[in-house]
Amino acid sequence: MASKVLFTPHISNEGVLALYKALGKELRGNIAIKLHSGEAGNQNYLTPEFWRPVIDAVGGTVVECNTAYEGERNSTEKHKQLIHDHGWDAYFHVDLMDAEGPDLEVEIPNGKVLKKNLLGKNIASYDSMLVLSHFKGHPAGGYGGALKQLSIGCASSAGKSLIHSAGYTDDQTIVWENMAEQDAFLESMADAAMTVVDRFAGEIVYINVMANLSVDCDCCAEAEDPCMADIGMLASLDPVAIDQACIDLVYAAKDDPGQAHFLERLESLHGIHTVEAAAALGYGSREYELVRI
Repeated sequence: MASKVLFTPHISNEGVLALYKALGKELRGNIAIKLHSGEAGNQNYLTPEFWRPVIDAVGGTVVECNTAYEGERNSTEKHKQLIHDHGWDAYFHVDLMDAEGPDLEVEIPNGKVLKKNLLGKNIASYDSMLVLSHFKGHPAGGYGGALKQLSIGCASSAGKSLIHSAGYTDDQTIVWENMAEQDAFLESMADAAMTVVDRFAGEIVYINVMANLSVDCDCCAEAEDPCMADIGMLASLDPVAIDQACIDLVYAAKDDPGQAHFLERLESLHGIHTVEAAAALGYGSREYELVRI
């Protein structure tokens, strides 16, 4: 069955709120707002001012987790300082979900690769989630969108290590010496994302913004500048459909001189396989109806 994906070519902070309202799904209870806080030095991440109207309207808590690689977000102390430096705590309450252990261990009995996921333990205190994704390229996964926010984004530092090593280790000091084969890594992301989808049982809304389309992620301190023109914003209740729609919109941008460079990053890392694996696990559909608003 095709999932509905709303699309507008117009990008603005007030437009994000309008897109959320147009979807017609009101999130309730204690709402987690999952977004990317941006690595120090990155010039492409979407700012607190951009997301502010929808976060203020929803009334949730911005949530993040620490990283498993060198940088300014791999410890609670440094990450909190960067959140302050980037202005997130000037507007919102921010929760580093894995600031203190133990992590929340979730079994994955039907995972393609992973048998468990390690989430920031504070995720257990939330009733629903708004996933605000900056769609762009990624130097490991090919692209970053809703599925990456659910998987690597919600995993603790140890959980990120499990995903990158396809379950071999949760030790962030040795994970980069034990990186998984590419498809196994992508399938691990799909497995991990499923645990968050299951955790909220339909109480999730996804918004992807196709702006600042660099081949590099917001986690890169030294990222390439955007290579493609902005495309638009999308909203859905299906994380698989919204990421598939974004990828299809990149393929449709045949007149954009930067398309080939972006697609080289996506295709060389087999990025579509995360979408394929997630659809095979059954928590979303690659078939969708794109509704322009």
